[in-house]
Amino acid sequence: MPSSSLPSNELQETQMEGFPLVRASKATLRTTNPIRQIVDKIKKPENSDKPFLALNIGDPALYGNLDTPDFARNALAAAILKGRSNGYTPSTGTLEARQAVVRMTASAAVEYTPDDIMLTNGCSMALYMAICVLAEEGENILVPKPAFPLYQSICEHYGIETRHYNLLPESNWEADLQSMESEINEKTRAILVNNPSNPCGAVYSKPHLEAIVNLAERYRLPLISDEVYADMVFEGHEFIPLAAVSKNVPVLTCGGLAKQFLAPGWRMGWILICDRTQAFKQVREGLVRLSQVLLHPNSVVQAALPEIQQNMPPTYFKDLCKTLQANGDYAMSRLSSIHGLRVVPMQGAMYLMVAMDPDAFSDIENDVDLTQKLLTEESVGILPGVAFGAPNFFRLVICAPVEIMKTAFDRIAEFCLRHRKV
Repeated sequence: MPSSSLPSNELQETQMEGFPLVRASKATLRTTNPIRQIVDKIKKPENSDKPFLALNIGDPALYGNLDTPDFARNALAAAILKGRSNGYTPSTGTLEARQAVVRMTASAAVEYTPDDIMLTNGCSMALYMAICVLAEEGENILVPKPAFPLYQSICEHYGIETRHYNLLPESNWEADLQSMESEINEKTRAILVNNPSNPCGAVYSKPHLEAIVNLAERYRLPLISDEVYADMVFEGHEFIPLAAVSKNVPVLTCGGLAKQFLAPGWRMGWILICDRTQAFKQVREGLVRLSQVLLHPNSVVQAALPEIQQNMPPTYFKDLCKTLQANGDYAMSRLSSIHGLRVVPMQGAMYLMVAMDPDAFSDIENDVDLTQKLLTEESVGILPGVAFGAPNFFRLVICAPVEIMKTAFDRIAEFCLRHRKV
């Protein structure tokens, strides 16, 4: 834009050493990350005599006790050494890699072909594409509350409204179907479901998933299912893909290697297109067009996918879930006995949501205040629930070694006792 098109007074205000202020686009300036907006204001203590213990970062590989499995690392190393996967690939991914994803996500209730698979740069990119292909600026998508904040960030960037339906802590974070239905209007374009859940650690039953699908069918709305924690469930619970219970409602399922294979840095995600009634004909074309702009994910990781799938031990997920459940059970046991805290039991994934009662403390106003003071006094990092839309809760990650969690929970117990209302 020529500088002369600006009003003279505004031009003078924006002038910097003879060059006018360069404006950022409206789309970028309305883009936010609720976690960063809150966490960036929380100051890390300087010169603390206590080592910092991070229970706030959703990275399973952070401490090294949950490492990317050998069969996956060996497959990646072999792909690198072959030297045949250093160039560009088709924008939706190679046929061999998409065939591997078909086998990895196989279910008796839903069948995919390679044409139903879109490979993406991580699950975050899959979510970005799924949201963008279904909604325009000024329209809306229903998302859970509490929820992973990225859903809102993507929507804000494109001027898409997020309308929040409640999850019920008293029902292990199941969706409040009345709340969901009340948020639907003539501009609603899709309902987004997250199962297993971040930040709640919930795993939905088949009847609950069927109820969500039935509501979506009644209003003729497609579904987006964030299933990046697929198969990461505790004993007594079962992971059921949302697409597996949908007979007519089309579903875009977003997943990836990041959490299941403890490799978030590999940036390999995918979209699974379930479209039994051919309602997604235009959507398929839109996804391909988006992929041609964003280009394909890492070519070497794509080349490793077939070997990762072929060499995965049959007990891999069972063993991983056993470790996660042991950590989760320990966390729930310790935290449930601490003054002023109440645990909502987790059923899978890597996260535990804990309610805090401000009335139980003498000088802690809310979850953000608790997070800041805990960090300052005890060097323990957690995330305030308000970042996810759940005030007076906090989220912690249960992937750290037990000895790290023990020290962290000892500090949390001492902190809560020190601040208790007498």
